[in-house]
Amino acid sequence: MAAKKKTISADASNPLGTLVNLWPYMWPQGRADLKARVVWATFFLFLAKFVLLTVPYFFKWATDALNGKLDMAGLLPAFLLGAVVLVIALNFTRLLQVGLNQLRDALFASVGQYAVRQLAYKTFVHMHQLSLRFHLERKTGGLSRIIERGTKGIETIVRFTILNTVPTLLEFLLTAIIFWISYGFWYVLVTAVTVWLYIWFTIKASDWRISIRRSMNDSDTDANTKAIDSLLNFETVKYFGNEDMEAKRFDASMARYEKAATDVWTSLGWLNFGQGVIFGLGTTVMMVMSALAVQRGEQTIGDFVFVNALLLQLSVPLNFIGFVYREIRQGLTDIEQMFELLEVEPEVVDKPGARELVIARGAIAFKDVHFAYDPERPILKGISFDVPAGKTVAIVGPSGAGKSTISRLLYRFYDIQGGAITIDGQDLREVTQASLRRVIGMVPQDTVLFNDTVAYNIRYGRPSATEAEVHAAAEVAQIKHFIRTLPDGFDTKVGERGLKLSGGEKQRVAIARTILKSPPILILDEATSALDTTTEHDIQSALDVVSKNRTTLVIAHRLSTVISADEIIVLRDGQIAERGTHVALLEKEGLYASMWNRQREATQAEEQLRKVRESDDLGVVLRGEPAAE
Repeated sequence: MAAKKKTISADASNPLGTLVNLWPYMWPQGRADLKARVVWATFFLFLAKFVLLTVPYFFKWATDALNGKLDMAGLLPAFLLGAVVLVIALNFTRLLQVGLNQLRDALFASVGQYAVRQLAYKTFVHMHQLSLRFHLERKTGGLSRIIERGTKGIETIVRFTILNTVPTLLEFLLTAIIFWISYGFWYVLVTAVTVWLYIWFTIKASDWRISIRRSMNDSDTDANTKAIDSLLNFETVKYFGNEDMEAKRFDASMARYEKAATDVWTSLGWLNFGQGVIFGLGTTVMMVMSALAVQRGEQTIGDFVFVNALLLQLSVPLNFIGFVYREIRQGLTDIEQMFELLEVEPEVVDKPGARELVIARGAIAFKDVHFAYDPERPILKGISFDVPAGKTVAIVGPSGAGKSTISRLLYRFYDIQGGAITIDGQDLREVTQASLRRVIGMVPQDTVLFNDTVAYNIRYGRPSATEAEVHAAAEVAQIKHFIRTLPDGFDTKVGERGLKLSGGEKQRVAIARTILKSPPILILDEATSALDTTTEHDIQSALDVVSKNRTTLVIAHRLSTVISADEIIVLRDGQIAERGTHVALLEKEGLYASMWNRQREATQAEEQLRKVRESDDLGVVLRGEPAAE
């Protein structure tokens, strides 16, 4: 069943709805300290706006004082003393306004970062709750880029919404009131028309730029995905000498990004130019009106300076409204995909009231299980079998028969479409996923390690384990001697995906962490199929120790590893074709016997080839010739 989606919470065309969804992060429950910071930051912001509006008055008074038009109540020399005092007051007011703004930013910094952290954490947790199907269909590089851009977009939206939008609208209102009271209706009308045209143009131009920004984001994501994918497959690139091909693929994505990014900056230039033209025309009209009023004796030179200063101050929030709108819209565009990730519902969820799995013996039962990744292509067609407590049952069969699907269903990475899977009689769909996965240990075919130390990767099986327990697990897994030869022992870094270790070494680490987990149920999913024969024998002996007295399900390709299993189940086309012990299945001379004979012949041919090579090397040595490398 494909993952479903809920109502979209982030949409560049619906910024208000997104802001409502972000409000809990801007006003966090249970954090009185952060709420207090929001309140104080808002208070200082409003105070800074009121202080800012007094600056043009000081310009007016200082100009009139210098012009001898300011009444200083008989002080001598009034024009000089008044001008000095007013200039000092003007600059003090500016400093006070700057200080209040910085105090506001300092108070709000922790609120914005808290919002970023909470949403990033929520997204990370959600990613781990989504189904295996989702992660198999997505690309890691693209996901990391989406989350990175989304967290930055959240910080932008939270900061600008709380700190700028409402106070800027308040500044517009106060400016209009001042113009109305001091200079009359026509000044207010010109201001209103200028502001309306400015905002209308900004919104239209910004909406146009959003599609360009989205194209740039898509190109950026594609380039990052290709880069990470190529680096993760570094050795494969080298094997085939395809460095130039990878570079061309990456450069093609970057070329699309280059064009989109160029368009973004070009469109920004047109936006800024248009805003400048609109505000410039409005300012020209207002200044002409004031200049004519000065000539008529209705206003003083100070009034002319006051109008100009107030308009210059108005240009800052006007330009900032455009900036805020652009940033919020671009931030919404950046977090759209992140919110879409948050809205993807997990395919496998615990039922309401699901109980903890209680292990009494650890017996597994598959009862008429039907499953398909795609409804058009069924994988398991009504299979039934038991794995008795403490016994080992092996699943074998040709490729595509559904062997590995069984281990995924037992871990409940997917829900079955029919039948039931039980452990000690408890249906896996009725218990919590966490309790289920606590009791199962897995040694996969392809062990992927974290880019950390050997000790960290072993302790991953049980993070609370002591150093002595980690060492003991390594001893049982027959890897402790190897670890001692490493430069930093257990503190040696294993590299990306464990690439600094060989296949056998990684498998032993996987065995060691499974030993440390000490689960009652064990799954060995083709744990030795990718190893050479000698390493396979060594690993198999360690696996035999691990599986002793545990309920063990073995998914195997090499039949030599399942000879001692209590029962072998042979799958073909999603159904059980044969079942029995190794000896009984050979006596049937059916599918299992045919597979066994083919593998035995291949092993014998490999052994003969090895002996021939050894004898050839020995003959070369006896003849005194250099051995071939």
